[in-house]
Amino acid sequence: MPRGDKSAYTGKQKRQARHIEQHYEEAGVSGKEAERRAWATVNKEQGGGKKSGSGRRGGKSH
Repeated sequence: MPRGDKSAYTGKQKRQARHIEQHYEEAGVSGKEAERRAWATVNKEQGGGKKSGSGRRGGKSH
């Protein structure tokens, strides 16, 4: 996946990033920097562009 490709993110993650980005822009952060910070926040909180669903549970394999 090329850098900047957001196709691996869920709709919820994309909405969260847009919401975070808006708050940064309201606080006076430039558009590009606001977007970068928003996606960094989503990645930190949710571990990157992982889709939810069955077969994605943690723990040891048996």
